[in-house]
Amino acid sequence: MTKKLRVLSGIQPSGQLHLGNYAGAIRQFLDLQSSCEMYIFVASFHALTSARDPAALKARVRQVVTDYLAFGLDPEKTSIYLQHDVPEVTELAWMLSCVCPEGWMTKMVSYKDKIAHGLPANVGLFTYPILQAADILAVDADMVPVGKDQVQHVEITRDLAQRFNQEFGSEVFKLPAHRLAPDAAVLPGIDGEKMSKSYGNDIDPFQEEKALRKRIMSIKTDSLGVDDVKDPEASTIFQIYRAIAGKDDPRTLALADRFRTPGMGYGHAKQALFELVLEHFGPARARRVELLAQPEIVDQVLNRGACAAREKASATLSRARKAVGLD
Repeated sequence: MTKKLRVLSGIQPSGQLHLGNYAGAIRQFLDLQSSCEMYIFVASFHALTSARDPAALKARVRQVVTDYLAFGLDPEKTSIYLQHDVPEVTELAWMLSCVCPEGWMTKMVSYKDKIAHGLPANVGLFTYPILQAADILAVDADMVPVGKDQVQHVEITRDLAQRFNQEFGSEVFKLPAHRLAPDAAVLPGIDGEKMSKSYGNDIDPFQEEKALRKRIMSIKTDSLGVDDVKDPEASTIFQIYRAIAGKDDPRTLALADRFRTPGMGYGHAKQALFELVLEHFGPARARRVELLAQPEIVDQVLNRGACAAREKASATLSRARKAVGLD
């Protein structure tokens, strides 16, 4: 019997999941969960790099798990857990930090990007990739689904694993590979920049219908008029539409043709995107209503997921402690 690939990924609890999360990560989880051994966590410790409201953080953590389940992650196939429920990860992060050259952290693009967008330059944000590496290595992940902006984090994880193994002369850590999402361009937000809750430019597919339409209608566009020919590749509206429907979907191809033909204004394209979001996420929106009415389901899922993750992480930590002489 062929052994299943073990897959790990996680998302920060920055609020309800948005279209960028779905296109870059969650769709991959859904595609992989039937054929792979899945470990998906909520990055609650990572959130502390900027979160300062305890009640809000607790609510966002629950919200992410609810959204995971609403989108279709199946706890029978996927272990879903909270980062802080697996304490072995933070101990492994310290061990990895002790073999990590400072220069490896200063070259991380995501750190520079977050500082450029005004996030405070604290040590937690600076060493974020080390904790992320510990998350991945703790469960012996074979593969990490990522968007293009996260490839560097998997590469630094491999570097840290190799450095640790070499420093202590022991094959403690497995080297993971990354898996890019199909059509893995970074999804733009309503302002054309990378979609992010932190940047306030996201689109929430679970938003109330009227508010959702207003949000989509606020997507920034250029000044081309209805009778002007437009380049779909240059349009934020089209990029989001393609990411949800799929690049080869007949609806995507038809919308691209409409962009290239006089007679379509950006308002028409935004309406088409709004209708697509409602249709595509209709079942997820309905499941989410059910889950919010049954919070005990989320508790059961998290308890089960934490047990599964800790079993793997405990074995990894035992190997690491032995390698460094702390067993």
